[in-house]
Amino acid sequence: MFTGIITDIGTIRSAEQRGDLRLVIGSAYDMDSVAIGASIACSGACLTVVEKGPDWFAVDLSAETVDRTAPGLWRQGGKLNLERALKVGDELGGHIVTGHVDGVGTLVSAAPEGDSTRLVIAAPPALASALAAKGSITVDGISLTVNSVEDQPDGSVHFGLNIIPHTAAATTLDALVEGRSFNLEIDVLARYLDRMQSLRQAM
Repeated sequence: MFTGIITDIGTIRSAEQRGDLRLVIGSAYDMDSVAIGASIACSGACLTVVEKGPDWFAVDLSAETVDRTAPGLWRQGGKLNLERALKVGDELGGHIVTGHVDGVGTLVSAAPEGDSTRLVIAAPPALASALAAKGSITVDGISLTVNSVEDQPDGSVHFGLNIIPHTAAATTLDALVEGRSFNLEIDVLARYLDRMQSLRQAM
């Protein structure tokens, strides 16, 4: 489990296809405290540490993981939002995050709003019913609050977020280009409520 509070920005030093995709990620974490087999959320995807060095760790991504996450994310030189797994007793600063990507969103617009940046992201139809104003969403591993929701004619949804300067500086949300893809994870409570509702409708 994670909280969606980013604690480091990693850099992909190498990406090698060898059955699965092996990434070597540079990090400022104290790697002596990171065990082989530990979970680290990498831009919202929970990945397992399979090798490590003084300032890096390696993970393997299956084809399933690559297919279900933002295209172009896992490339050499790419930046990743990192969060280590939650420990019992840790402060829950964001919301409960599983590290399982539910869908890929696309940046519609980014515009200044006061000192913050207003983002509008398009989410696929499968996630539309699980998004609500003032609810939680994880965008590339970052716990954020949904400010607005606009359903679209094709069944997709546009949702709005406000990114304060601190969040932009501490994450990969400092680089915003229209059309950029994001890993999205809906709130875990919304996931179960959506499933319960679909079962009721099927009865």
